[in-house]
Amino acid sequence: MQSEIKKLSMTQVLACGAAVVTLSMGIRHGFGMWLQPITQEMGWTRETFAFALAIQNLAWGVFGIVGGIAADRLGAFKVLVGGAVLYALGLIGMATSPTPGLFALTTGVLIGAAQAGTTYAVIYGVLGRQISPDKRSWAMGVAAAAGSFGQFLMVPVEGQLILQLGWKTALLVLSVAVLLIIPLAFGLREPGFQAAQAGKRTQSASAAFMEAIRYPSFQLLTAGYFVCGFQVVFIGVHMPSYLKDHGLSPQVASYALALIGLFNVFGTYIAGSLGQRLPRRHILAFIYFARAVVISIFLLVPLSPTSVYVFSAVMGALWLSTVPPTNATVAQIFGVQHMSMLSGFIFFSHQIGSFMGVWLGGYLYDKTGSYDVVWYLSIALGVFAGLVNLPVRENAIQRPAAHAA
Repeated sequence: MQSEIKKLSMTQVLACGAAVVTLSMGIRHGFGMWLQPITQEMGWTRETFAFALAIQNLAWGVFGIVGGIAADRLGAFKVLVGGAVLYALGLIGMATSPTPGLFALTTGVLIGAAQAGTTYAVIYGVLGRQISPDKRSWAMGVAAAAGSFGQFLMVPVEGQLILQLGWKTALLVLSVAVLLIIPLAFGLREPGFQAAQAGKRTQSASAAFMEAIRYPSFQLLTAGYFVCGFQVVFIGVHMPSYLKDHGLSPQVASYALALIGLFNVFGTYIAGSLGQRLPRRHILAFIYFARAVVISIFLLVPLSPTSVYVFSAVMGALWLSTVPPTNATVAQIFGVQHMSMLSGFIFFSHQIGSFMGVWLGGYLYDKTGSYDVVWYLSIALGVFAGLVNLPVRENAIQRPAAHAA
């Protein structure tokens, strides 16, 4: 019966999914630009801001599991609508919270839950179900590239909003803009989830999770994804302050984050396309090793606007390019029946890494007056992640006959 369910147009799925990710990820990538305006006006430490962002990333990971299960059972539409509403409320709270505790609750928990319902795990679940395996990795690359384009598009816009309107009003404007996700969600309403067929499954969610968590390749992908989260969130949140500490203008940081987004458009698209032809474990290992090399060179050369822009462009090509090959490998190994849930679980590891990267950045800066230790740790973790991805087995898992569909 499942094969008789009409599928959505690939163009429609890609256009709406890419637009959702562009908006959700675009807003999220600019949060580092609020660090100094908020801490200076509110009299908070950098660790206070970093801790709220760390909670946000952890909440994104926790709620990503719940959102993934809901999207697999109910379809992406309802999860996206709920996520958009939470996102708007969280941004309002970020603008108006008078205490660190309330700031952590709104900026951390609310926005984290919102991101879980409006980003990759939910969108990739739709792509996995609606797009054939021969185009799936490519389609995931397109969606990831859209998130990167969102960074390129939105970060300069957010910088101008802060400059022209002030940081509070800028957040309120974004709280309205993020509600555009709701009409886009209508383009991702999957026909199969409007009927009883959607509930007919050959494997329960708990069985799918236990199968995955015991599978060595899933464990290795999860370990690598931890490192991805650590590196990109540390750089994304703390690099603007790192550059300002070294005498560079805020405009340099704004352009740097935009360049990361621009070049990641190409990096994620290329990674997704190559994932259709090359072993994805090799793609992932290359990305992590390359990050370690690029960060090392960045720290060794004299810091200048030129070195920052070159670093941002090269790092941008490696930024979220781990996302398509990681998720396509999960789909290839385990199938798409519980794709959003398994993507949510593996992404939880990414967000634990994100928590550690953003929090350690703030904590160690306040303790030592420098980000050096976290930069060095990012290099070491890049080498580790490159090594653990090499043994990943990409073949479909062999299940007992009772589970074979």
